[in-house]
Amino acid sequence: MSKFFYRPIVGIDVSADFSVVAILAPDGEVYRKPFKIKHNRNGFDYLVDQIKKAEEEFNMKTAIFMESTGVYHLTLFHFLRDTFETCILNPLITNCNKNGDIRKVKNDKKDALTIAKIGKFQNVKYTSAFDIEIYTLKALCRDYYKFTDSKSTFKKKLSTDLKIIFPSYSSVFSNITCKTSIAILKEYSSPKAILNADKNELIDLIRSHSRKGLTYSEKIYKKLIDAAEEAIYIGLKSPSLFVKIMNTISVIETLENQLNNLLNEIHSLMKSNRISEQFKKNVQLIYSIPGIGELTAITIMSEIGNIKGFVKAKHLVAYFGIDPSVNQSGKFNSNKNTMSKRGTRIGRRALYAVALASIRTSRSGEPINKVLLTYYKENLNGKSKKVALVAIMHKLVNYIFSVLRNQKEYEIRDPKIHIKMYLNNGSTTAA
Repeated sequence: MSKFFYRPIVGIDVSADFSVVAILAPDGEVYRKPFKIKHNRNGFDYLVDQIKKAEEEFNMKTAIFMESTGVYHLTLFHFLRDTFETCILNPLITNCNKNGDIRKVKNDKKDALTIAKIGKFQNVKYTSAFDIEIYTLKALCRDYYKFTDSKSTFKKKLSTDLKIIFPSYSSVFSNITCKTSIAILKEYSSPKAILNADKNELIDLIRSHSRKGLTYSEKIYKKLIDAAEEAIYIGLKSPSLFVKIMNTISVIETLENQLNNLLNEIHSLMKSNRISEQFKKNVQLIYSIPGIGELTAITIMSEIGNIKGFVKAKHLVAYFGIDPSVNQSGKFNSNKNTMSKRGTRIGRRALYAVALASIRTSRSGEPINKVLLTYYKENLNGKSKKVALVAIMHKLVNYIFSVLRNQKEYEIRDPKIHIKMYLNNGSTTAA
């Protein structure tokens, strides 16, 4: 039974510009017909008046329930939470309850009533926590990954266009968007322009941007001339294609500037007093796990928010969406179950990058994480790469939960020694 069973309940179906509100009396009956409020000052004040009228009539405090709808619910939730007990529901919970009637009817009024009934009659999980600065940090990290994806898209586009007019250019620079490559393309926009360029000027351009010696610059110059001669012979010759390449380079440079701005703001926010010391400590604890970079640690912690909301490690596993889905009916039990992927997508992406890093070795040959690399080679031998990486991600979530729960930095231990320590601690506690 819900702890709000004997109280009046307010259910709000949130949209972009307005919301529909339903109020249930303590006995479960509709207190008044669902009504619409606009997302402005008058609409919010009118909602507060209606809620206070219900509280005065029943002489009870209300509880307010609404869905998490991207960003649309944030202003209303932030406005109400200081005055009333306001709860946020996962849309997956409400979606499972919206089709409970025989008639196929869906509208905002019905959805508001459904949300109110879920809050009143069902013992569901909800959240009332909201930290503006943590939300801001999470939004900045998510924007960083979105701009990174956009940059990758335009890098592929640039590579495709160069294949048409400058086929051998990729043999000169392995990274066609490095500083030297971009400087050459901006200064000499076609193979013909490169062939007509002054040799010493072009070598000086390569040398100044690569920050390497004369020998390296002359070597790159020779490759560039050979590629340009080949492009004159087999490449397409259209001035409009060169304009297209210049536009793509301009977009890539703009995205790089935006990424630098986001990184600076993320680090600035982390150093400021607006972020709690406990959150900063938790970021450092995650950062202590080998294979996790500073930005990845900030991203993962901002997605988690408050670790106290997770009682067990498997709850955190489910939040990241790497728990296995279940498909079973009668005697049938599927053995081809995939990840649920119902949790935080950005957090899952960050974990995947860490999993890849954890099973690699450094330039000196030393493993990034000896325990995980051994586990990957010995215990996951024969598994497909994706299945093995999900297993590594699962291990990493357990590590993250442990360091945050125990408030101790990560310590690499041999699994056999760890099991012996665990058993000794258990026997000591029992004694």
